[in-house]
Amino acid sequence: MKGKADASTKGESRLKAAGGAGKRKKAAASGKPKRPPSAFFVFMSEFRQEYQAQHPDNKSVAAVSKAAGGKWRAMSEEEKAPYQEKAGQKKQDYEKSKADFNKKESTSSKKAKTQDDEGEGSDKSKSEIDDDDEEENEEDE
Repeated sequence: MKGKADASTKGESRLKAAGGAGKRKKAAASGKPKRPPSAFFVFMSEFRQEYQAQHPDNKSVAAVSKAAGGKWRAMSEEEKAPYQEKAGQKKQDYEKSKADFNKKESTSSKKAKTQDDEGEGSDKSKSEIDDDDEEENEEDE
C-alpha cells in the first residue's frame, strides 16, 4: 500500500515540475485570448449534443469521439464547409483579440520599463555608488 501512495505523489510532483496544470491557469489569469477551435472541433460541439440526445445513457467520452471522428471522415467537403466557415470566423475574431491583447501588453511593458529606468540608473545599490564616488575622489587627490 505504501508504494502506491508514493507513486501518486511522484506523479503529482512531476506534473508540478513540468508545469502541467499550472500553465492553463496562468494563461487564463493573464487575460490572453484562447486559441480558436478547428473546423472539426466546431463540428464536435454540435455533434456531441446530438449524440447525447440519442444516447443519454452513454458516459464514455471515447465513444463520442470515435463516433464523431467516423462521421467527420465520412463527410464530403460540401458538408464540412459550414463548419470550416464558422472556424474561419472564430479564427478572425481570435486574431483581432490577440492583436488587441499584444498591443495592450506592449504598452504596459513599455510603461513598466520607463518606470524602472527612472527609479534606478543602474544595478548597483546606493552604497555601491557612494563607494565608487569616494574611490574616484581619492584617485583625483
